Amino acid sequence: MKARLSTVALSLMCGFSAQSMASEVDTAQLRELSRQFFQPIPQVEVLVQERQVDPTKVELGRWLFFEPRLSASHIISCNTCHSVGTGGADNIPVSIGHGWQKGPRNSPTVLNAVFNAAQFWDGRAADLAEQAKGPIQASVEMNATPEHVEVTLRSIPEYVELFAKAFPQDQEPVSFDNMATAIEAFEATLITPNARFDEFLAGKDTLSVTEIAGLNNFINKGCVACHSGINFGGQGYFPFGVVKRPGADILPVEDRGRFMVTNTASDEYVFRAGPLRNIALTAPYFHSGEVWDLEEAVAIMGTSQLGTELTDDEVKSITAFLHTLTGDQPEVVYPTLPASTKDTPRPSPM
Repeated sequence: MKARLSTVALSLMCGFSAQSMASEVDTAQLRELSRQFFQPIPQVEVLVQERQVDPTKVELGRWLFFEPRLSASHIISCNTCHSVGTGGADNIPVSIGHGWQKGPRNSPTVLNAVFNAAQFWDGRAADLAEQAKGPIQASVEMNATPEHVEVTLRSIPEYVELFAKAFPQDQEPVSFDNMATAIEAFEATLITPNARFDEFLAGKDTLSVTEIAGLNNFINKGCVACHSGINFGGQGYFPFGVVKRPGADILPVEDRGRFMVTNTASDEYVFRAGPLRNIALTAPYFHSGEVWDLEEAVAIMGTSQLGTELTDDEVKSITAFLHTLTGDQPEVVYPTLPASTKDTPRPSPM
């Protein structure tokens, strides 16, 4: 599958790839070409202003993101599987949930997730608010219910006060929907600006010779067909194995991807293109979480998606380039959460 390319980008690519194979990469030309495919992550203040994110909802969402009492066991929070200290993911193949159950898929990063067209590997959640509701109710994850969440939050005076401030127009501010809206507002601020690649787009010489070669390969080998835009992915759905389907160790046969959402035969083993921002921080890779080495992941993408056996030098250069997508990590102060009261539901056993 090929992404739709602008006329300018096509004209640049046609002359560019042949030239770069024969001689040094023209950095200025590569920068111009890159601007056709990618956009930099904005500063947090800019995003908050552009999207009119309410700071009172952000503050409430910060508390809720770290709140383990949203789970039935009082042990699991959003941050458990989407740790802001480890690239927005949990760095294990699949997350561990209620009753020590293993989840079915690798946990995607929450960092920059606001820029994705939809959430989850199969895109079953339209936005971050809808996504926030899923794990809380999933028996394999937090194993709670909307009723449990509302009773818990209403039993704690500090939460009642925060919800009233964040949702002043609501007759009953403390609700499951408002909880999700607040978490969405906080997660919208978890973005990572100032990556070296973004500085390169802005005109600075921040990439090494190897990284420049990797960017050139990333575009001209076809990676950009699925991984473009502000988040280097997260916008479209593609079969895992456009050319050659990986083995069952990487692509489990029982996980049929987006088909499980749409029940459409053509969506079998189709997944959302994973965003590549901060990819160096979020091993293991793919929805199965079975590949720990980024170079190995790049090589697998070459054979399965592009139908080409990338050389060792091409794999190493692309991997080096992917490291330049690591931006400034969010500095989040862990909140001091309010104490439970006699009316707060007691934890259920794991």
